[in-house]
Amino acid sequence: QVQLVESGGGLVQAGGSLGLACSASGNIVSIVSMAWFRQSPGKQRELIARMGVDGKTDYAASVKGRFVISRDTATNTVHLAMNDLKAEDTGVYFCNAHTLLYTSGLPPKPADYWGRGTQVTISS
Repeated sequence: QVQLVESGGGLVQAGGSLGLACSASGNIVSIVSMAWFRQSPGKQRELIARMGVDGKTDYAASVKGRFVISRDTATNTVHLAMNDLKAEDTGVYFCNAHTLLYTSGLPPKPADYWGRGTQVTISS
């Protein structure tokens, strides 16, 4: 299993910046990617940014050029730097770890783990 603890978030004015961090523990070696999702009021949870173990990243179109996902392998922490924030960036941000568990003789078993979420509110 993997445990995820988010930090950061809060209230910031439009145009400002904010950073989130997600610290992973547990079965770290099973993680194949880590990501940030956002759930805005009245909307479904959506993928914002993802980084694979190979360092490859991808972003939602709505945040590309404004948000940057990065990782600190020494501390098993993934960061999300959010710049030029807009009112529509408001929501609860969840950290996600996608894992594959390998057992001899069996196909790899995928599993997703989630943090508890952290609120980000942008005031206009």
